[in-house]
Amino acid sequence: MTLEPSGRTLDPRVMARLSKVTLTGMEKSMPHRAAGHDVGGFLASSPRLSEFSTPLLVLTDLELEHNLTVMSEWCAGRGLGLAPHGKTTMAPALWERQLAAGAWGISLATPSQLRVAVEFGVRRIQLANALVDPPSLRWVSSRLDDDPELQILSWVDSPETVAAMEGVLAELSPQRPLTVLIELGAPGGRTGARTVEEAKHVARAVSSSRWLRLAGVSGYEGALAHDASDAGLHAVRGYLEQLAALHRSLLADGEYAGVDDLVVTAGGSAYFDEVADALGPLADPEGASGPRCSVLLRSGAYIIHDDGFYRMISPLGRTPGQTPLRSAMHAWARVVSRPQPGLALLDAGKRDVPFDEGLPEPQLYADQLGSPTKPLTGARVTAVNDQHAFLELDPDGSGADLRVGQVVRLGLSHPCTAFDKWRMIPVLPDSDGDDPVVVDLVQTFF
Repeated sequence: MTLEPSGRTLDPRVMARLSKVTLTGMEKSMPHRAAGHDVGGFLASSPRLSEFSTPLLVLTDLELEHNLTVMSEWCAGRGLGLAPHGKTTMAPALWERQLAAGAWGISLATPSQLRVAVEFGVRRIQLANALVDPPSLRWVSSRLDDDPELQILSWVDSPETVAAMEGVLAELSPQRPLTVLIELGAPGGRTGARTVEEAKHVARAVSSSRWLRLAGVSGYEGALAHDASDAGLHAVRGYLEQLAALHRSLLADGEYAGVDDLVVTAGGSAYFDEVADALGPLADPEGASGPRCSVLLRSGAYIIHDDGFYRMISPLGRTPGQTPLRSAMHAWARVVSRPQPGLALLDAGKRDVPFDEGLPEPQLYADQLGSPTKPLTGARVTAVNDQHAFLELDPDGSGADLRVGQVVRLGLSHPCTAFDKWRMIPVLPDSDGDDPVVVDLVQTFF
């Protein structure tokens, strides 16, 4: 199992299908004239932002490329691998750009997401979860037997998990054992063995299994804190120290016997600097102290970033001297009502924009999509319904005279719950310029 960066594209035959998808005119916020054209043909006609309807989620290519470069260089400078969490976007076109920028592979959370990745030709996959669904376990085992180059890692956190997997695999007698990582959790956290000793017990269960192969340890520090306060960072650091201790203990106890390449993986998009400090020293790419070992981050939100939670908590934004990431997503919404002074209703709600990690942030306004924009001051979104946002307007702000029919650009928080609301997302060249040409349509597979 090689742990070098992938550096490859996805299956070109499957990727080519994306441009052949026929548009029906029923796609959310797409121009009516797109109906009957395939994606490639529609893009060849140079559609402009002004042709689309509101509400609308847009991406900007300049910011996407900036974020890819910044994160790739940050990881390379610290000797870390990157297996970005694909659930953030569920967009193979963006996964391909992450792989081309040096990612080892793609992380995913569910068997259905894994199927999408395999279909599109992702060759290295980390399922950051337990694979105990029998139909999915049978499918994964069959695909591994059929394709010697396919690599799939999954997690186990208890002897019961091991037993559930063995019960299915014993019926199949697969040619290749399934590669698993021991997941360490923490009291009050998410999944994962609650102590190092419990995790070591799981490792012994894996080592005695005929159908499973132990290749390292895994965890998720982001479930233990939600800010960069001293208390939050202390909890994260303490957990990561335990994860490092687990790996060292398994190595010393010989639990990795017969394995040439190991993985230690943690790191969401909030505390990957702490992961680098705590787990980075475990990296042993040449196998100087035993089996080769790679430390993989799973940060997924970095490619999109945001104007909310991650803007505040990302290490590249809160650490002096770092090049910050930039938000590559925004929403456009239209004023549909001014029912009383100081209040405007927009046509974007919970079905269109994320709200779980902070409400949208009003930034700009214009007469129409594609028209020249002006800064929107003295305005804030106070609530969202299914299809409306409540925009409170300060009488001394620039939005005091906002009119029905005008449009507002919204900064968003949390890309994971933005992308799942859209099947096709137009990509603009950058955030500047009037009425830009749409250069791509990113398709999602939630």
